[in-house]
Amino acid sequence: MSLPLPAGGIVAGNVYPKYTTSNPVARRLVDNFIATLRDLVRQSGAQEVHEVGCGEGHLSMLLAADGLRVRGCDLSPGAIAAARQRSRRQGLDIPFEIANLYDLLPERHGAPLVLCCEVLEHVPDPERALAVLKALARPHLIVSVPREPLWRVLNLARGRYWRALGNTPGHLQHWSTPAFLGLLQDHLEVVELRTPLPWTMALCRSG
Repeated sequence: MSLPLPAGGIVAGNVYPKYTTSNPVARRLVDNFIATLRDLVRQSGAQEVHEVGCGEGHLSMLLAADGLRVRGCDLSPGAIAAARQRSRRQGLDIPFEIANLYDLLPERHGAPLVLCCEVLEHVPDPERALAVLKALARPHLIVSVPREPLWRVLNLARGRYWRALGNTPGHLQHWSTPAFLGLLQDHLEVVELRTPLPWTMALCRSG
C-alpha cells in the first residue's frame, strides 16, 4: 500500500487500493460504484472522456475497454507512470499526462465528458476546482466524493484512522449528499444524483 504524497497543495495517491481489493465487502461496494459510473456515462451519451485526477488509471482503462476514447491526467508523476504501465500491459492506447487540475485549459483539456472521481475531497479550494471543471466540460461532468459522515463511520467500524475520527489521510473536504448537491448547484446543472454506498456521484451539465 502506498501512502499519498503532498503535491502542489493536494495530497495525491490512494491510501486504500479500492479498485484492486480482494475484500468481498469492499469489492461489492466498488462494483456498485463502477456500475453507477457506467450508467451515468451511458446517460451522458459521450464517446470521449477526459479523466481529471485519474490516479493509476483504473477508471480510464475501464471506460477505454468499454470502447470510449479516453485520456487522463493526474498531479502525481508516480500515479501517471503506473497508469501508463498498466494501460500498455492491457493493450490500451490512453494518453496520460502529469498536470495540476488548477492549470487545465479548456482549449487543450476540454472534452464532451469530464470525469473527476475521488478528487475534490483532496483539494484545498473546491470552488476553484469546480470552476475549472465546468470550463472543461463540453457539456458533461461526472464527479464523485465520499459521503460523509458515513465514510468516516465505516472507517471507524473497520478499525481505521481512530486518531483522526475516521478521516482518511488527505481528505480536506467533507460533504454530506445534500451539502455536495448544494455546492454543485452553485456552479452547474445537476442532471442526476446517485448515492452508491458510501459515495455521492453526480452527472452535471456545464450549462
